[in-house]
This record gives sequence, C-alpha cells and structure tokens, in this order.
Amino acid sequence: MSELASVLFAGAIALAVVLHLAWLARASRKRADAAREADTANVRATIADAVDVSDGTAGVATWAGTWDGQRAQVRTIVDTLATRKLPTRWLSVSITEPVAVPGTFDMMMRPGSATTFSNFDHLPHTLPKTTALPAEAVLRTDRRGVAFPQELIAAHAGIFAESRAKELLITQKGVRIVWLLAEAERARYGVFRQAAFNNTAIDPALIEKLLEATSALRAAINQRERQAA
Repeated sequence: MSELASVLFAGAIALAVVLHLAWLARASRKRADAAREADTANVRATIADAVDVSDGTAGVATWAGTWDGQRAQVRTIVDTLATRKLPTRWLSVSITEPVAVPGTFDMMMRPGSATTFSNFDHLPHTLPKTTALPAEAVLRTDRRGVAFPQELIAAHAGIFAESRAKELLITQKGVRIVWLLAEAERARYGVFRQAAFNNTAIDPALIEKLLEATSALRAAINQRERQAA
C-alpha cells in the first residue's frame, strides 16, 4: 500500500470513529431528553402545576409546584461518589412551607460515606435519640442544646421502616424525605464506569406517599406549637 493510500485509509478510519462517537452522543442525548420528559410527566401526575426548575447541575433534576395548597419540590440526584460501591439515584420530596422548629433536625438512616444530596455530614452536633426512632438512625442539628419533639416525629416517621427511606430533614423552611430510587446497573458500571439506571421511572404514587408523609409531619409539629403557645 502506498504512503498516500495509507494516509487516506487512516483518515477514513478516524472519520468513521468520529462519526460513530457523534452518533452515540446524539443517541445518548435523545435518551436523556426522553427520560426527562417521562419524569416530568410522572411528577405532574401528582403535582399538576410542576415546573422544571433545574439549574443545570449535572445529575440533578428539580421540579417545583403546589400540592394540597402547599409549595412542594421534587428532585432526583445521581450520586456517583467514588466511595460508593455503585452509583445511586435518589428521590427527594419536600414540602417547602414554614415549620415551627428551633433549628435543623436531620435524621439519616445508616450513615456511612459522604452524600451529594445532603448537608448531614456538615452539621456539627449529634443529638441524643429517643428509642421511638429507628435504631439505624443518627440525628444531627446545627444548634447545640436545642430540643425537638422526637416522640411526635417518630409517630409520623413510619415510612422509615422501609429500607429505601434514607433521610428526614426538618428545617424552619420545610420538611424533606430522601428515598433510594435505584442503584446503577452493576455490569455496565463495572465495565464502562457508566451510571445507567435501567430507565427507572419516578412512580407518581411514591411521590404522593412521600408528600403525604412530609405534609402530615409538618402539620403535626405546627399544631403542637400552636397548642403550646
């Protein structure tokens, strides 16, 4: 093969590789767009006026709207921290209305490595825990010496008997529950280091269940405060 032919052949191979990579990128974007549209539809099945308010952060999608007359937020977070065995996709559901608490109350189930969906690791004070709360839970707050109605919280935290419930966050601005939505496909992540979740959809019934839990807890805390006033 002549030198010119070799150059042309190598160029053809390089062009083919570039075109194939471009095709793969377009296909990946189409799949991502379709998945986002499906997620939006599933969120709106529960929060009819939900708007995609994502800020462009990689792996994070956020919707905001109103549910049962209260401001609500739904967020999915892909956690690819190297300390995890497999990447995970979390579902965060919040009621973003005022709550009568003296500071931040954060209950994390089975805390181990750092997380991308929570500031739990940065809260400076660990709280003593009532036996009514799950044995696997660790409690933290941002303020030393504050008291939270743990018995009341425990009475409305039955959802944490389910292993996928990960975090309960209560602040003066709202209540949030974080749920394990999916773990990445082991084979693909092991070979290609790609966090693929097998098209795991957000179940509207799950969103409804988490909204009901957060709303009921917020209402109970605020009612207790009104009765004490």
